[in-house]
Amino acid sequence: MKVEGKRIGFGLTASHCTYDQVLPEIVKLVENGAEVVPIVTWTVKNTTTRFGSGEEWIEKIERATGNKVIDNIVDAEPLGPTYPLDCMVIAPMTGNSISKLANALTDSPVLMAAKATMRNHRPVVLGISTNDALGLNGVNLMRLIAAKDIYFIPFGQDDPYNKPKSMVADMTLLLETVEAALEHKQIQPVLIDRYKK
Repeated sequence: MKVEGKRIGFGLTASHCTYDQVLPEIVKLVENGAEVVPIVTWTVKNTTTRFGSGEEWIEKIERATGNKVIDNIVDAEPLGPTYPLDCMVIAPMTGNSISKLANALTDSPVLMAAKATMRNHRPVVLGISTNDALGLNGVNLMRLIAAKDIYFIPFGQDDPYNKPKSMVADMTLLLETVEAALEHKQIQPVLIDRYKK
């Protein structure tokens, strides 16, 4: 199903090194006719790293989507009952947010938007970026893979020799994953080879 005319929530969590991979995919959704509603965690908005300041990223995200970011839980809650989304994307999704969503915690606007979308049995698409996918967080990842209405951008180990527990989604497959999720389908394969020698 095409994204044209669809209302897509796009949540970003604090994998700062992944934002430059995600921003072009946001643009691609907009270019394909989707209305993109950006949602960010406190850390995304307020942290400065070597990858840029929160203020700079918010400006880029708002310019790409044409919409103001939602940055608090109160403003995210209506995305379920009052202003429902057709699909919710979280990319990048950190291990911290994976563990929270898998255990039903809602302490950020991104997680509130995801749970509000799940309440409506609409698809939630996750693009993971975590150093702990094959560590203690593995159980949470598997819990989400088994959950109803949750779909994954295909992911794999990005640096198996130096970071053997790390896994990252191939963000270039975001649009394809969303289109499939709108039909309640998971694109395959979910586990892919991401390692470049």
